[in-house]
Amino acid sequence: MFTSEDGSSAVRIARAHIERQLGGRPISTPHGPKVFDQPSGVFVTLNTYPDRELRGCIGYSEPIMAIGKALREVAVAAATRDPRFPPVRLKEMDSIVIDVTLLTPPERLEYSGPDDLLSKIVIGRDGLIARKGFYSGLLLPQVPVEWGWGVEEFLSHTCLKAGLSRDEWKRGDVEFQRFSGQVFGERVPRGEVAEEKLG
Repeated sequence: MFTSEDGSSAVRIARAHIERQLGGRPISTPHGPKVFDQPSGVFVTLNTYPDRELRGCIGYSEPIMAIGKALREVAVAAATRDPRFPPVRLKEMDSIVIDVTLLTPPERLEYSGPDDLLSKIVIGRDGLIARKGFYSGLLLPQVPVEWGWGVEEFLSHTCLKAGLSRDEWKRGDVEFQRFSGQVFGERVPRGEVAEEKLG
């Protein structure tokens, strides 16, 4: 578990990296808490303010590097390399709020059929990764909460994110992994950071 101070540091560091990059300044490595030396999956999400429309989201689902280094990479990528959106401009940052999601390592779900799979997923607790062959897709734990989805819809949209058909999960040949995460986000641009409760 990460503390509220850890979450606040993560969000402020992500914003600092983005604004320095967009302003053409060298990206320093702000000193974060000691826990940022450990590896963890991390996602940075940018939303417009006040309407909270998605503006960029990039991250690592696996704990492949220290949080501090991962934050630097994914924060800049969310602002400049999300293929769904044009790069963010520096002046936009006055009307963007930042969320950072810190993840637990993904665990593979063993299931015997569709009903068994449904019983193993909890909305508000679990994020999902779907994999089949060369296809894969990930949805964070907060996504089904924000959209009001049940477990079936969550599975269908995770399959769609992976480039599969929405009913692919019913066939029993998709590998699913679940993970949990803590979401820390700004309420207003550059404002107070709070943990979002997903349950």
